[in-house]
Amino acid sequence: MVSIFLRSLLFNILFYPNFVFWALVALPTLFMPRRAVLRVANWWAQSNIVLMRLVCNIRVEYRGAEKIPKGPLIVAAKHQSMWETISLLHFFDAPFFVLKRELLRIPVFGQYLLKANMVAIDRSSGARALKQVMQRAAEEVKHGRQFVIFPEGTRRAPGAPPDYKGGVGLIYADCGVPCLPVALNSGLFWPRRTFLRYPGTLVVEFLDPLPPGLPRAEFMTRIERTIEDATNRLVSAGQAEQAKLFSRRPATAEG
Repeated sequence: MVSIFLRSLLFNILFYPNFVFWALVALPTLFMPRRAVLRVANWWAQSNIVLMRLVCNIRVEYRGAEKIPKGPLIVAAKHQSMWETISLLHFFDAPFFVLKRELLRIPVFGQYLLKANMVAIDRSSGARALKQVMQRAAEEVKHGRQFVIFPEGTRRAPGAPPDYKGGVGLIYADCGVPCLPVALNSGLFWPRRTFLRYPGTLVVEFLDPLPPGLPRAEFMTRIERTIEDATNRLVSAGQAEQAKLFSRRPATAEG
């Protein structure tokens, strides 16, 4: 655990200067097309993956990328960590997220979010916020963009009971495009509410897309079952790998 603590500490020390570096690199993109700021955001995400590998011994594996449809799309992803909010950008031409309006007030960073044309909402406004998301999602998807949404609305620890919100079904019905389910096990390696980073293989798996036009109730059942079954499988495999890594540590130290 001492090694994990020190590696995690070093990673977090490097994470913020790395962010500042890429924020400075991205300054010219404020005067360029939206694609430019998304490109730099992807470079930032890839640099974090390199840091995770070198500092924390976390490998990242992507599966099923060939299943990603081209063009307008809803991407419904499991949400266990901050990691996927950074790193899913890589696979989509024109992705957009829903985010808290307060983030727009962060100097420079807020300007990048505006430039990327993300959807900022006031979460305290309840049903009005959902209506705003539906309107913006339909509008952006019609322009060929990919809406990345976390159906549970917030991060859930690995193994926590699922809590899928009905909003994703409303958005799916309103947009009329395929929905790509995404399973992952990122919470084992980049957990919420702690700075510790644990070694192992972080896996993201793109699953078979659901076609447009399904009845909303059927869609909700299928999206939850599809994501949860695959996520449980990835979490179990990740836990088994971590158990082997931790069990080998004492023998290595003694040898």
